[in-house]
Amino acid sequence: MKKNWSIGLMTGTSNDGNIDIAALQTDGNKILDFGPFELFSYEDMEIKELIFKTFKEAKKWNFEGKEPEIFSIIEKKITLEQSKAVQKFIDKYKLNKDYISCIGFHGLTVLHQPVSSNTVSRKTKQLGDGKMMADYLQLPVVNNFRSNDIKHGGQGAPLAPIYHLALANYIKEKDVVFLNIGGVSNITYVGDNDELIALDCGPGNAPIDDFVRYHKKGLMDRDGKFAKLGNVNHDLVNEFMENDFFNLPYPKSLDRNNFNFDDIYKLSLENGCATMVKMTAMSIGKALKLLPKKPSVILTSGGGRKNLTIINEISSETNIQCMNIDNFNLRGDAIEAEAFAFLAVRSLNKLPLSFPSTTGVKYPVTGGVASTKRL
Repeated sequence: MKKNWSIGLMTGTSNDGNIDIAALQTDGNKILDFGPFELFSYEDMEIKELIFKTFKEAKKWNFEGKEPEIFSIIEKKITLEQSKAVQKFIDKYKLNKDYISCIGFHGLTVLHQPVSSNTVSRKTKQLGDGKMMADYLQLPVVNNFRSNDIKHGGQGAPLAPIYHLALANYIKEKDVVFLNIGGVSNITYVGDNDELIALDCGPGNAPIDDFVRYHKKGLMDRDGKFAKLGNVNHDLVNEFMENDFFNLPYPKSLDRNNFNFDDIYKLSLENGCATMVKMTAMSIGKALKLLPKKPSVILTSGGGRKNLTIINEISSETNIQCMNIDNFNLRGDAIEAEAFAFLAVRSLNKLPLSFPSTTGVKYPVTGGVASTKRL
């Protein structure tokens, strides 16, 4: 393969435990070609448990006082493991490093505080050592994509919308919503004239993952099997939907810890999962009502698109057809990894990553920190 490729990496905040790696050929504006894609599991079996502990410690820390020691431990581990995974990816698909322009390394979001309060300013905490990865792979690495947006008045998320616009142009579809159901759920609306609007909607897979884990029934509600058997507690759903976040105008973003699900833990496994699925669907429906126009279709990506219980509930709640993005010859599991390959190229070309209508930044700004290989 002699084309100039960028490689993107993504690890989200839900418990699927994967390292998503995708190669993309792009000039930072258009998608020129799709390269290989693969999901890798962490070789270090302790990492999943450490990540779960890191989320708990981050929630306690909440940007106050000294950072938890586990941050530096997990940062080194995930950087090394993801570097190894990229090298395996390069070897497996016989990619020549002379034709790899950069690596887009998202890292791990352990805490995201987009909205100012009396105690916490607008901040985000990403773990991942770009310089360490650049030295390991002997390739340029771009990471820390969110900080410059926050510095300029944005919320630091979501960042994928500009890639969603490129996807919409690639498949020649407009007036559509891209829905990602990951740790949180978020949407990007692409209008007829390339109008771009983005916002986080509410919870995604993360609280359901945590609940299933609490019941010692695995890491997630795979295929929505538990939720499908449960009954929704409508009182808890109605109380949940009274949260002020749902009435805020876009753009807006969330952390996986922004909602309190303590009362859910009083329910059975099945009823708790069913109730949280309803919360997710209703929060997405509420977000769609904020858009200037009802979209013609919802294109679903991320791990949540495989949970038909959630997808069917969203279709019912919104009265809009949900279509798996794979039906457009795209790769639903690869979208976010591809996005960071795309964003890395934009960063190196000093192109904007975020916009007033996507993160609330004052004006379009670039972002990312580039690390070069050690000579």
